[in-house]
Amino acid sequence: MWLDFDGDKSTLATMIQKDIVIATVIGLLLVAGAARAQELNVEQIVKQKVQPILPKTGEGGGVAVAVRMGGKTSFFNYGMASNAQRRPVTADSIFNLGSVGKVFATTLLAQGVKNGELSLDDPVAKYVTELQRGGDIRRVTLGQLGSHSSGLPDRPQQYETWHKGRYTWPDFVRFLNSWKAGPNHEPGQQYLYSDAAMVLLRVALERRFNTRFAALMHQRLTGPLGMTSTALPLPRDLLGRAVQGYSPMGKPIGRPGEEGGTFQWLGSGQIYSSSRDMATFLAANLGELPGHGPIENAMAFAHQGVFTVSPRLRIGLAWQIVSAGNFTIIDKNGGLNNTSTYIGFAPRQKLGVIILVNRGKQHATGIGRQILHALAQDQSEPSTEGESDPDND
Repeated sequence: MWLDFDGDKSTLATMIQKDIVIATVIGLLLVAGAARAQELNVEQIVKQKVQPILPKTGEGGGVAVAVRMGGKTSFFNYGMASNAQRRPVTADSIFNLGSVGKVFATTLLAQGVKNGELSLDDPVAKYVTELQRGGDIRRVTLGQLGSHSSGLPDRPQQYETWHKGRYTWPDFVRFLNSWKAGPNHEPGQQYLYSDAAMVLLRVALERRFNTRFAALMHQRLTGPLGMTSTALPLPRDLLGRAVQGYSPMGKPIGRPGEEGGTFQWLGSGQIYSSSRDMATFLAANLGELPGHGPIENAMAFAHQGVFTVSPRLRIGLAWQIVSAGNFTIIDKNGGLNNTSTYIGFAPRQKLGVIILVNRGKQHATGIGRQILHALAQDQSEPSTEGESDPDND
């Protein structure tokens, strides 16, 4: 007995092709299902972790979150950009970044170093020539300004307790030239968070490149990255997307887009941005934006530890390098009385998160770190080092 398969070859081939197609479709459905399950899991993690800072009934404010995972970004939005206008928070709502904005100045500093245009060891007085008439300020370097190790106080009023009101540029120069280093305020010898130092760094960059800080940031950073919703001060065409800021209890404070703080001259205020723009900045810091190698190299340089605060906390150029167990997070936080902000990422796991809250004194840093640990499925307790709000302490 013999069998002739020749007549059935086409039928057999068709059956095999159908089986392959069915198997492929099933495989694709399983992959899509797994991806969808992962997406839902991320959403569940974010919603659970941000719950404590969501406004209660009758309180104003909301939260914008961006998560970077697997080379993709997801956005999650809660609450209101403006209660009075019934305007919900979206990925394009524009928030006051508070001290998160400091990493823009230090990224520009890192870029200048990588390009050979300046050095971390350059004295600030080399560029801000008014300070050549000063005393101890002449010993302060750009790297010390960028790593909070200059010895300068957080705000000038902590040194000039008699000064009333905000500081103009002449006021600030007077303070800097009269400032004297002392115990725990010695250039290069301690970590001392300083808003004054970072504002001075902006001026030094302006002088080195003969360009206003806002324009310099746009030319060298936000423009090339396509961050069209990031600026200081906020221009008229972006004001309509600015959130209303609220107190910790949910009461309106100030006007949308309004800058506050110690200093009173052009370019000394806070930077504004959206979670969508900051997600782009985050992706670049993770080295995941093709075609932007030089900027990403500068960012990687800014991540390197410059000053060691403790075995679990080092300071880069404005960035905090925080360790918990074997899990390392690089992050920066900020906030004022009407905003709370956080950017953080786990470089090894290629995970990142942005949290923008239009209410003051919210627990954005701790929540951001909890989200990163949860996404990485890391069981160690998130570090509390460097967690306190630098703008309100």
